[in-house]
Amino acid sequence: MQPSEILKHTFGHDTFRGQQKLIIERILGGGHALVIMPTGAGKSLCYQIPALMLAADQGMTVVISPLIALMKDQVDALQLQNVRAAFINSSLTRDQREASYAALQRGAYDLLYVTPERFRKPEFLAALSQNKVALLAVDEAHCISQWGHDFRPDYTRLVEIRQIVGDPTTVALTATATPEVQADIIAQLGLTPGEATLFHEGIERPNLELEVEQVWGAEEKFAHILRVRKQFTGPGIVYFSLIRSLEEMSERLDSQRVDHLVYHGKLAPRERKQLQEEFMQGKDQLVLATNAFGMGIDKQNIRFVLHAEIPGSMESYYQEIGRAGRDGAPSLCLLLYDESDLATQMEFIQWSNPDADFCARVFDYLQRDSEKINAFGQEWLRDQLHFKHRHDFRLETVFQLFDRYEVIDGSLHPLKIKALHSLPPALIDPEERHQKLLRDQKKLHALLEYVKCEADRKAYIHTYFGLPYHERES
Repeated sequence: MQPSEILKHTFGHDTFRGQQKLIIERILGGGHALVIMPTGAGKSLCYQIPALMLAADQGMTVVISPLIALMKDQVDALQLQNVRAAFINSSLTRDQREASYAALQRGAYDLLYVTPERFRKPEFLAALSQNKVALLAVDEAHCISQWGHDFRPDYTRLVEIRQIVGDPTTVALTATATPEVQADIIAQLGLTPGEATLFHEGIERPNLELEVEQVWGAEEKFAHILRVRKQFTGPGIVYFSLIRSLEEMSERLDSQRVDHLVYHGKLAPRERKQLQEEFMQGKDQLVLATNAFGMGIDKQNIRFVLHAEIPGSMESYYQEIGRAGRDGAPSLCLLLYDESDLATQMEFIQWSNPDADFCARVFDYLQRDSEKINAFGQEWLRDQLHFKHRHDFRLETVFQLFDRYEVIDGSLHPLKIKALHSLPPALIDPEERHQKLLRDQKKLHALLEYVKCEADRKAYIHTYFGLPYHERES
């Protein structure tokens, strides 16, 4: 069966989009690839179609992804098409996990989704060793790079992981990567630049109108939101950095009887899922959201994406505006820039980059007072560290870093630390921590340059991501 036949009969599409066909041909020819494609542009098909073609006589495909919720969505969709797909991650019960290992051992899967951390589990490695792996797909590949915007330490083990599965053909996929990140992804895969072909689609979306408006205060933001809501018939997203600002804007919309949804990370998981489904099924839904909303959102007719507060990086902004206008119809991407919002992002950057001394202080408390910390939680530890700002999130960041670098074993929610291991150099080297801070500050600065840009904003985005640009794309 040819790729075009699988595209039609399994996935229900008549034609390939963009560079999909070229990427699939590269993979089927045994060539490695780095794919940079906007969210919702069809990255998954680039490895799913080769996976189905290779399964019959060359082996299974392993997909490495950090996104547990998205794994489930993709596997559910594949299983509806009778594809032998599964995921193995921490969301499974012990019985479900053991059943999945047994199925893997007897060769029941053509596509298997896992997190990189799964390769630390001996039981998983034993079951996987009974299979031949023809293709390794690395999703959210920017997580490989320390210069990326969502670095995960276990992604740096990909050379080892590739060796474990027999150094198969490898495709890395992400929505955003600067030239620096691209080079690091290829190096971290153990490949040379000449071995991996780069496929980069950029923002070749002439239907997207990119605008920036300078505003002063919530009243002007409210006026712009009302204007855009009246101007566009169809679904829209308004992004906020702060839950407090989001809730205040929600009250203003309620006062004008403007129907809308509210979505943020502090809502219960069941409520978030219900809100996401309501948005996906609705014809004209407006949602006010933090950046917790959007991963896995593939709604074709979103007519506008409005940023009521400046995001923290060009990468985040690029991903979020990419959710607009996937059906090709005119759509607005509007950023409302209030200079006072800049201070919020600068604080976020400071809090998401605790220095080496702070990491060492938290580690010292964990060594000395683990029983009290387990008993009384993070708030008790926060008091011991003499926090003066109730919105200082450095402690939460440190716990997340400790969890990612496997400094601690146990649960973060609720806090229950079972074991403590040594701090890695990445968390105790003052220069390394400082360089990470500088990188995040540069990303915010790049977004400020975008705000001030008086020329073609699509050209600016292409330049930032190291892409050629042609006037016809605007």
